[in-house]
Amino acid sequence: MLALTKKRPTKTRPATDTGNVDWREVFGSYEDHKLQGAALRGARAKEGLTQRQLSELANIPQGHLSEMENGKRPIGVIVAKKLGKALNISYKVFL
Repeated sequence: MLALTKKRPTKTRPATDTGNVDWREVFGSYEDHKLQGAALRGARAKEGLTQRQLSELANIPQGHLSEMENGKRPIGVIVAKKLGKALNISYKVFL
């Protein structure tokens, strides 16, 4: 027996020629330090790492990673380079 459900309307998003959405449309209301945290959380999730695992790989205290992800601690160049190396991405993503 099939369940009858209402189809939810899907949100349409403006696409560029490549089908990608400009990051400003998604994160436009974020402040710079919160964008850094969102980038860090996303990169960590993409690699399938916990904060503890990343802290060991990058030699950064886990508490500091939590603060960075939540926009309570800035990400400097030295830390960004450690994170970039551990997450296999350019450190410039975090600056």
